[in-house]
Amino acid sequence: MQKSKIVEPLEIEADQLDWLKQMAESYSLPDASKALRVVLDHAMQDADVDDIFMAIRCRRCG
Repeated sequence: MQKSKIVEPLEIEADQLDWLKQMAESYSLPDASKALRVVLDHAMQDADVDDIFMAIRCRRCG
């Protein structure tokens, strides 16, 4: 598969970035960006989209 990485500014919470950095370190990934790409690939290929977007699991919502 051809790689076509782009740089896109995204907003995430500080604890989410901390988690991505921790996962990158734990799994010997080069950086948090790679950890995020791993999570996104899993969501796109293996996860049930309704499980991701229909379940309310916001850690910051009231």
